[in-house]
Amino acid sequence: MYPIATANPTTGGVTFTSIPQTFTHLQLRIFSRSSSGSAGQSISGSFNSDSGSNYAYHVLGGDGGSTFSSSAATQTNVYFGWSAGTTNTSNAFSNCIVDILDYANTNKYKTVKTLTGIDSNGSGLVGMWISLWMSTAAITSILLNPNNFATGSTVQLYGIKTA
Repeated sequence: MYPIATANPTTGGVTFTSIPQTFTHLQLRIFSRSSSGSAGQSISGSFNSDSGSNYAYHVLGGDGGSTFSSSAATQTNVYFGWSAGTTNTSNAFSNCIVDILDYANTNKYKTVKTLTGIDSNGSGLVGMWISLWMSTAAITSILLNPNNFATGSTVQLYGIKTA
C-alpha cells in the first residue's frame, strides 16, 4: 500500500484529483463524524464527476438487534459507507474501508467494496456495501459529497500494487 493523499475535512466534501494510474487497486480509509444528521448517515460520492444514473449497490447491515439488506440500480452516486451523526455517542466516529478494484482498467466496470461501522456505546451499526460504477473509464478523480464532516474527520487514499 502506498499513500496517495490525505484530507481532513471540517465542512463540505472531499475531492481527490489526478489519481495516478500506476496501481492495481485503490483504497479509501474514512474516519468520520457528521456535524449534523442522524446516526448512520450515508457517505456518497462519484467518480470522474459522473452524476448520471450509472451506479448500483447492495448493502447488508446490522445493529446488534436486527439485520437488513437493500439494493438499488440506476443511482446517481456511489456509496462509501456510513458516517456517525449527532445522535451517536458524543465524539464517536465511524470507520469505512473502501476497496476500489481495478480502477485503471478500461475494459470493465468498476467494483467497490466497503466495510463500515459505527460504535454508539453498545448500539452501533455495521455493514458491507458492494457498489458498481457502470463505466469502463479509468478513475482519475473521486468526490465524497458534502457530508458536513465534523472536525477530526480524516479521509486517506492509498494505492495498492499486486505482483
